Amino acid sequence: MERRDKINYYLDIAEVVSQRSTCLRRHYGAVIVKNDEVIATGYTGAPRGRKNCSDLGFCMREKLNVPRGERYELCRSVHAEQNAIISASREELIGSNIYIVGIETRDGSYVANANSCAMCKRVIINAGIEKVYIRDDKDNFRIVNVNDWIENDDSLSGMFGY
Repeated sequence: MERRDKINYYLDIAEVVSQRSTCLRRHYGAVIVKNDEVIATGYTGAPRGRKNCSDLGFCMREKLNVPRGERYELCRSVHAEQNAIISASREELIGSNIYIVGIETRDGSYVANANSCAMCKRVIINAGIEKVYIRDDKDNFRIVNVNDWIENDDSLSGMFGY
């Protein structure tokens, strides 16, 4: 039996974490790893004590037909990346990597061209995370050097979504 490579191993864990998501559109899971040790996990869901979209039975962004990557102020959820980051200390986060998996709820496929939203990018930058690994399919992924988000500031382009 062939042993799973470490990157896909951590992405597999993020995929399992995504199964706790309560978003009606997409299930995201995130795992933060430093020095080959998992230090935090997070999934998409409403803030503690508030009802989740899955409890309410609707998504406001879906109702308003908001395109992906836009108008996150209407979203009830705290994103997977944010939930993982708030579960770790700054000291643990500096120099760490985050592994992200997104699953479409309508058909169970991987989110095509998944990426962190503009808000999550800012939080990841400030957390001191070095690399973002994003799953494209069961065995393939992209690696983003967070420094690229700093040097190529997409908040200056005026573009919406991703």
